[in-house]
Amino acid sequence: MVQEFKEFAMKGNVVDLAVGVIIGAAFGRIVESLVGDIFMPIVGAVIGGLDFSNYFLKLSPAVTASSLAEAKKQGAVLAYGEFLTVTLNFLIVAFILFLLIKGINRMKRKEEAKPASAPEKPEDVKLLSEIRDILAGASARV
Repeated sequence: MVQEFKEFAMKGNVVDLAVGVIIGAAFGRIVESLVGDIFMPIVGAVIGGLDFSNYFLKLSPAVTASSLAEAKKQGAVLAYGEFLTVTLNFLIVAFILFLLIKGINRMKRKEEAKPASAPEKPEDVKLLSEIRDILAGASARV
């Protein structure tokens, strides 16, 4: 059973998947920072200096706080600002992946469009071919 597990775990697809998940997690953190630290402050400044991360609706009369962190401690809140941030994260990731796949497909099309030319023969092969042709012509005259 241990041997079977080792074979399964070391198959190319499983290792590739593991690498993809790890890179995806790191990429997710980059996008989260990009959205939270760069895009959202710009969007907030454009629409009047608002910070989306603190947008919430109070679902309980016990909630009196003005910040989301404090409001969550006091009771139920609907944190739609967090939802907007996560949605923006998704849209950015989807757009970047779209551009990446589009670029990969463009490179594949260029490779497929190249004519398959025969590799050039080395000089010694060319010389031997010429000798063969000369000998074939000489034997045809005899």
